[in-house]
Order: sequence, then C-alpha cells, then structure tokens
Amino acid sequence: MTRSRTRMTAGQRRETILVAATAAFAEHGYQRAKASEIAARVGVSEPVVFQNFGSKAELFAAVLEQAAGTAVTFLTALTSGDRAVSEVLRALLAPEHLDALHAPGALGVLFVEGTASGSDPVVRQAARTAIRRVARGFAGLLEAGRRAGDLRADLDPDVAAWSLISFVASRALRRAVVDDPDIEGRLVESLLAQLRP
Repeated sequence: MTRSRTRMTAGQRRETILVAATAAFAEHGYQRAKASEIAARVGVSEPVVFQNFGSKAELFAAVLEQAAGTAVTFLTALTSGDRAVSEVLRALLAPEHLDALHAPGALGVLFVEGTASGSDPVVRQAARTAIRRVARGFAGLLEAGRRAGDLRADLDPDVAAWSLISFVASRALRRAVVDDPDIEGRLVESLLAQLRP
C-alpha cells in the first residue's frame, strides 16, 4: 500500500520557508545565505521561495519581523514571573547570555545583520522596525519593574530600553578594544545600579 503525500497549504509552505530562512540567515548572515540553500532545506525549488516572498530582502524582512515577535513574546513573559526585573536584566545582560544570543545560528545575529552597513534598503527598514519593536518590549519589562518597585520610580522605560540596547550593540566594540576581561560584568552592575531605587 502506498501512502499519498499530503500537500502543504500556502500558509504551511510559507512557514516552513521562514523556519529554514531563519536558520540559514542566523548561521551564515544575510549576504552569505543563499536562496538555493533555503529552498533545499525546505525541499522546494528556488523559484518557490521567491513566489512566496518576492526577493531575498523581503524574505529576510519577514524573518526579522518574526524574530522581533519572538523576542517581544519572551520579554512579555518575563514580566509575569516571580523574579525581580533587576535579576531578570542581570541574566539577560550576562556575558554568557549575550555570547549565546549572538553566536552563529542564534536570533541575535539577525538583528546585527539587518543593521550592518551595505544592507539592502528593505532589510535596513525591516531591521529598524524590528529593533524598535524589541525596544518597546524591553520598555514594557522595565515599566513592570518600575511599577513593582524593583526599579526607580522616576525611570523612563523608553530611555532605559534604548540604553540597554545600546549596551548590547556596543559589545562588539568593547570586545575589539578593551583588554579587561571583567569589564562586561562591571558594566552590567553599573547599569543595574542606575536602574534600581
């Protein structure tokens, strides 16, 4: 008895392409990832990828949108936990966590790639939108900490969110020029001291 192959719906096919593209872009970056590799991961032809997303840039934009949604969902879930927001932030900003978040294959790579110079204008705009969305997610987490009394009452969650994102974004610079292996931990503690009452 032969089993018939179930045909994917358009939504399922699009989702499988997004999953494969997320993995490829996170592993190889926007410039080096190939549409042909993404198609092969899904088991479709390269034109099927473009029929669903139009261009490589639009596919990457969709990946960024989904990655931002994942990040915001994660940050929102942290607001309902038992841990103090300052402790959550300490864990999120820990050097080991940031290393894992920005290692090849991880979602953090996508945001870095999107803002890299020379990126396609569609990609740059998608990165701007995605990072702004993540900043709003961070601001929500910080606002929850402010309301709970774990963070300063006069804290501006939006400004603090951008401060944290700037801290993360400048990590590559610090790694390139600072010889002090303890600088990351000391910077995290300094940031947290500015946020706590």
